[in-house]
Amino acid sequence: MRDQLQAMIDAGRDTPLARFTLGELLHREGDYSTAIDHLAEAVRQDPSYSAAWKLYGRVLLDAERYREAVDVLARGVEIAQDKGDNQAAREMQVFAKRAAKQVDATPGGSGQSD
Repeated sequence: MRDQLQAMIDAGRDTPLARFTLGELLHREGDYSTAIDHLAEAVRQDPSYSAAWKLYGRVLLDAERYREAVDVLARGVEIAQDKGDNQAAREMQVFAKRAAKQVDATPGGSGQSD
């Protein structure tokens, strides 16, 4: 499936759903960096895609990129609330709190692991 999605994107049939699905697969495989790239592109293509914002923030959190996660999740919460997607907004708020705690716990407040 991963190869099929990448081939579809490479062939010019690039969609937010393809990027989201590929990001989800890569996240499950532990390839956080590439998953982040695809999810960033999904929300660039469709800024109202609250599920993509949620997964994007979650992958940043799992990748220990806490400050970025806080920013992405804050934006995702706004979008989800504007759409009335209250469940996604609540989930992103939980992830954002976890990320903010990690930023606060990191020396210098960078939220990035060394």
